[in-house]
Amino acid sequence: MVEVFAVASGKGGTGKTTSTVALGMALAERYDVTVVDADTGMANLLFHAGLSDAETTLHDVLAGDRSVRAAAYDRFGMTVVPCGTSLDGFRDADPQRLREAVATLAADTDVLLLDSPPALDSRASVLPIVMADRIVVVLQPTIPAISDGLKVQEYGSSYGTDVAGVLFNKVRSDADIEGIARKTERYFDGPTLATVPESEQVREARRAGRPLLAHAPACDAAEAFRRTADAISPRQVPSETVADRVRSAVIPEPP
Repeated sequence: MVEVFAVASGKGGTGKTTSTVALGMALAERYDVTVVDADTGMANLLFHAGLSDAETTLHDVLAGDRSVRAAAYDRFGMTVVPCGTSLDGFRDADPQRLREAVATLAADTDVLLLDSPPALDSRASVLPIVMADRIVVVLQPTIPAISDGLKVQEYGSSYGTDVAGVLFNKVRSDADIEGIARKTERYFDGPTLATVPESEQVREARRAGRPLLAHAPACDAAEAFRRTADAISPRQVPSETVADRVRSAVIPEPP
């Protein structure tokens, strides 16, 4: 039984990877969680999870050189599948193989989180949204971020992927987040899951190469990510059903 979530934003700089890892750790307190860096062009997950020296990554899997099991690492209570950062690895990677990798991982976990590319500018970047059951949309409380988040929702809707909700991240203390959230909920299908304050602990965790919930588990930002995990309530769909759907996912044409 498993559910696949794409953590997506539609633009860079929203703290999407930080959110993916933090949400993964929070969910791992109750579920078996696997996190996959599906951003094959601008990978960041390996730095957040202390895997910068990983010998095998998703690039090797997508090149057909290694199995996805070989690229899976136990970190911070989760299974983490990082992607490499080399241009050669990106060039050799075939994004169509991502479907089989995700389908294989779905057999051995309760929750699959796909850290999605920040922009919807290629078939490979939209694929994680198409493969997911639901999307967690990470936004900053700005008009451009909300606009790009709506594009994520539009693509998801086009391919039958629901929105689990909106996560506001990097929220400054002077932001009218309640007013912004009320307006945003008119346009997004899912609720506001939580509001994560801008935090120095997040930056410290990133520099230390550790997830926020391991570096500063009691800080306000960490508590907000736990509230997000509580609000999601993963649906437990038969693994075989999810795997079959992922394998048959149509890679869309570029937007």
